[in-house]
Amino acid sequence: MADNKFTRKHKERKPVVAICYDFDKTLSPDDMQAQGYIQSVGYDIKSFWAEFWAESNKLAEDNDMDQNLAYMYEMMEKARGRLVFTKDKLEEYGAKVNLFPGVEDWFERMRQYGLEQNVIVEHYIISSRLKEMIEGTTVAKSGAFEKIYASSFYFDNYGVAIWPAQVVNYTNKTQFLFRIEKGVLDINDQGVNDYFSPEDIRVPFRNMVYIGDSDTDIPCMKLVNTYGGHSIGVYNPDTKDKKKVYKMIKDNRIKYFASADYTDGSELDILVKSIIDRTSANEKLENISFELKDEVKKSDEAYIINEEEEKKESLILSLEDSSNFANTHTIISQLLVIDKWSNDQIKNLYKIAVENNQVNWILTDYDVAEFYKRLLENFDYSDENSEKIKLELES
Repeated sequence: MADNKFTRKHKERKPVVAICYDFDKTLSPDDMQAQGYIQSVGYDIKSFWAEFWAESNKLAEDNDMDQNLAYMYEMMEKARGRLVFTKDKLEEYGAKVNLFPGVEDWFERMRQYGLEQNVIVEHYIISSRLKEMIEGTTVAKSGAFEKIYASSFYFDNYGVAIWPAQVVNYTNKTQFLFRIEKGVLDINDQGVNDYFSPEDIRVPFRNMVYIGDSDTDIPCMKLVNTYGGHSIGVYNPDTKDKKKVYKMIKDNRIKYFASADYTDGSELDILVKSIIDRTSANEKLENISFELKDEVKKSDEAYIINEEEEKKESLILSLEDSSNFANTHTIISQLLVIDKWSNDQIKNLYKIAVENNQVNWILTDYDVAEFYKRLLENFDYSDENSEKIKLELES
């Protein structure tokens, strides 16, 4: 098992719906770097993107580098000599990030709606963009997110970025869904690889919602869809460009699409509330199913226990009634494979060994002696008969 120092979430009495989001173009209409960082390094937005991504992608291709690591490196390089690339500065840029309509109160609104349906609603970010900038947004600072999984930097004692701490790309995004599923949220907790029985899974995939806008979200969307969850593609409500979501529907990447309008009563609002409603009803049925399975399991266990006890009692009676040595040896061979006895059963076995001559006269035979030695050594019960047997075996 993994180190238990990590804090984990465990299954609740109420069902949990986990809503997972990309960030850029999903919660925000713009790339977050365009909202403060680009201007600080002396570029205009249009020319920056043309140059930045060309240089970043070339760096990745020439050096067999992950594209996200390349863009993180380029961000640090572009800042060199122009600004001190610190955690505080990145959070400051994050505070300037624009959000789609309704995002500011969406998270709490969904939580409250969930509680009305007896469902816990949690929100998670899974993004390849910068965690520090996301943490600077107004919604993150208000405590909207249960966890933010995003690319991040390691900072020195002065708060200056010196090395990537975590990189999230479109393929490794899926690991975070498994962490959410099991409640193993810390990225260093290897418990995510542990086996969890279905009834112990905190957030089954059927209770997950993934909201994204582009190809980088496809692995997560596909995974959620495959295991019975709900993937939603969103498009910009101003441009109303639906080409990407149409393609994702055709390719079976998403179940639904909607405008990235998060206001109360919007298409997206109604859709997600419908998923919460469905989850509430489904989980009642799932709980009934688990309860019935548990009843059957307990019944089977009780049957096995009763069957074993009946077998032991039958053998004890047979030993008590044994009328010849051969029969005694046959019964003893069956008693030797049993390792659990009650005190009453042991008392009877000791009594038989003293009172039945067909047992007592061969008490020192190897198999009979082995059986009674085990009783004497492995169980605390003792009486007058056990002492007699002990003396005889030692003589």
